[in-house]
Amino acid sequence: MAERVVLVTGSLAESRVQRVADQVAGDKLEPIVANVGVKVAALMTTEIVERRLKLPEAADRVVMPGRFRGDLERLSDFFGTRFERGPDEVADLPEYLGHARGKVDLSRHNCTIFAEIVDATLMTPDEIVARSRKLRADGADVIDLGCLPDSPFPHLEDAIAALHADGAKVSVDSFNSEELLRATKAGADYLLSLSEKNIGIADEGPAVPVLISAGAADAASLDRAIDIMIAKGKPFYADPILDPIHYGFAASVARYVDLRARRPDIPILMGIGNLTELTDADTTGINAVLMGLCSELNITAVLAVQVSPHCRTAIREFDRARREYFAAKEADALPQGFGGGLMALRDRRSFATTSDEITKLAGEIKDQNYRIEVAEDGVHIYNRNGHHVSGDPFQLYPHLDTRQDAGHAFYLGVETARAEIAWRLGKRYAQDEPLSFGIVAETRGSAEDAHLMKFKDAGSTFAKDKKKDEASEA
Repeated sequence: MAERVVLVTGSLAESRVQRVADQVAGDKLEPIVANVGVKVAALMTTEIVERRLKLPEAADRVVMPGRFRGDLERLSDFFGTRFERGPDEVADLPEYLGHARGKVDLSRHNCTIFAEIVDATLMTPDEIVARSRKLRADGADVIDLGCLPDSPFPHLEDAIAALHADGAKVSVDSFNSEELLRATKAGADYLLSLSEKNIGIADEGPAVPVLISAGAADAASLDRAIDIMIAKGKPFYADPILDPIHYGFAASVARYVDLRARRPDIPILMGIGNLTELTDADTTGINAVLMGLCSELNITAVLAVQVSPHCRTAIREFDRARREYFAAKEADALPQGFGGGLMALRDRRSFATTSDEITKLAGEIKDQNYRIEVAEDGVHIYNRNGHHVSGDPFQLYPHLDTRQDAGHAFYLGVETARAEIAWRLGKRYAQDEPLSFGIVAETRGSAEDAHLMKFKDAGSTFAKDKKKDEASEA
């Protein structure tokens, strides 16, 4: 029997919601559109819904607009049917209805992130701990202390102890065997990196070594180091080393593929900084591809750095990537529709409405409040006095009446600028809401809330008039 889902809407969006209902209706889903008799459903209150909504018989659940801010639990009790908040945009309803019962679980992953503090030798233990806390907050599991050539590290032991006391796991990264020996004797959890030439250090303390070849791209040398650790029965990671683009990148990817083919069960680590740090490109896409390699090759650890300014969210991005890809792999699916945390510049569905739909809606508006939307042809702004479209907010300005209200003028400037950014990049825009840049620049709260609070306190007539108009709408 088909699930009967009631889609609550207002007059202005009813036709669009009905088209979605017709699109998704089938043997398993019977969507029913319910117009509560207000123009804009997002302006409904809990009381209005209780008075006006007429539920059809045997409704299994009721989907409210995403911007409805009423009490869902109260409505569920009042009607005896489950109420839930749907997506903000009508365009997202089909996907929502198809996945409403299968929310993505991003709590799990199988890839450990080592985050390197490259200048640890130049920092005090307290400064190292402070940096560590930020990296761990971004998703790092192990704090890697980078040792610089010709830079003494007399406080290495103190730094390890301070990090352990703060609850962090620690690795030490050095080409100096003496520093690696000191690190494992001080209780470091991992050593980067040992080869067959100094692998005996692994016997001097508890640290788990990351193994590399003794010479550049020497697979036989790495194999010998792996065999030594297997014979000892001790844990390790192997790292064939990922090289920068134009300096052996393709060949280094082949080394990882070859190592996994020859050694299907060993743990492998990949250092990703040679790609993220040494490429002038946004790191979200790079991390997405690198996580794809890790997922397919079962690489269960990465070493990441955040030195260059354009890499300042690299660890946060990789943390999101490992979770989304883990969920996708479990579902035996492409990494699409698992949260979109790496969709920073563009959205998969850029525009929620078409130009024709906006034009039709604009013709029905009877109040003075400006609505701003984005479609393929540019930024639309409209109220009862007119409808204007442009890709440049400066071209829209002559058509706007700010009512001699500085707060209102500022608000329209912010919103049209935000809309232009969305239009040029191909991002989803919703008036009074911050643009989404995925995990790169997470936002909290609504721009509308901040706007109303600020200008209401300043005595803005715009805020007062807006509330008055919203009440008349309802």
